[in-house]
Amino acid sequence: MPNLLNEEIAASLKGRDFLALADFKPEEIRWLIDLAIELKRKSKAGEVYQPLKGKTLGMIFEKSSTRTRVSFEVGMYQLGGYALFLSRNDLQLGRGETISDTAQTMSRYLDGIMIRTYAHRTVIELARTATIPVINGLTDYAHPCQALADYQTILEHKGRLEGLKIAYIGDGNNMVHSLLVGAAKLGLHMSVASPEGYEPDAELIRQMQETCSETGASIRVVREPREAIEDADVVYTDVWASMGFEAEQEERAKAFARYQVNEELVQYAKPDFVFMHCLPAHRGEEVSPGVIDGKHSIVFDEAENRLHAQKAIMAAIMA
Repeated sequence: MPNLLNEEIAASLKGRDFLALADFKPEEIRWLIDLAIELKRKSKAGEVYQPLKGKTLGMIFEKSSTRTRVSFEVGMYQLGGYALFLSRNDLQLGRGETISDTAQTMSRYLDGIMIRTYAHRTVIELARTATIPVINGLTDYAHPCQALADYQTILEHKGRLEGLKIAYIGDGNNMVHSLLVGAAKLGLHMSVASPEGYEPDAELIRQMQETCSETGASIRVVREPREAIEDADVVYTDVWASMGFEAEQEERAKAFARYQVNEELVQYAKPDFVFMHCLPAHRGEEVSPGVIDGKHSIVFDEAENRLHAQKAIMAAIMA
């Protein structure tokens, strides 16, 4: 992979925060994907690669997690470092200490911080005040680590990214925001179908459409799932009520009733389409069991790649 020999890109990533894909150039994102694939190869071959030996990552969790916690913790261990799990109740954040004071204090102890929280401004404030790299493990606005793993997974299964079509069916949430940025920067075509009132952020769409003019990508937001999924190479969905929106579950179930990804809908995708979901999934709601457990589903390859993509992020910015 010649990209990995690009010392200029490697140097540009060192010491950076990883808050959103929008902060990175297309060639930097692609370099991270290639690095993730190489680190995955090393792991499968049993090769030891420990650029973070002796380094420590603090992991702040204000939202519970399966994939984020396990993949970061295991990834840090495999890279030779140590990951420290910190819930809100473990920190003085739970008693009112400011994010700024927390950031400055943790910067004296750690080599990096990963945070999984609600408000995106919390991550921005943490990164602004910290003197060590900060990684966004998820906010209500963006999920860049998942998106990086997703594009790694698509590349592995399709052999390319440029020119492919992604159809996203469902809520215009943090997941679709990060996927849209990746599509625009990496040259994919993406169609999003969401009910009225649940579309992706309009300003983000405008910004990414400007990026599309430079990369040859395209973005569309439509109302009808069938229109979005027509001839798609990749079909993607997420839960109808993300974490923090559980009180809206009943209301959202009505709004999204026509947006289930099921056997009837995927007939309009390409015959060799792949199905993706960031998990956890609610079978029988946003996706039918026949699709998520069917032959086109690559959701567990996608989940595995969280480990490798995040190892690439940590190795690039913390080593």
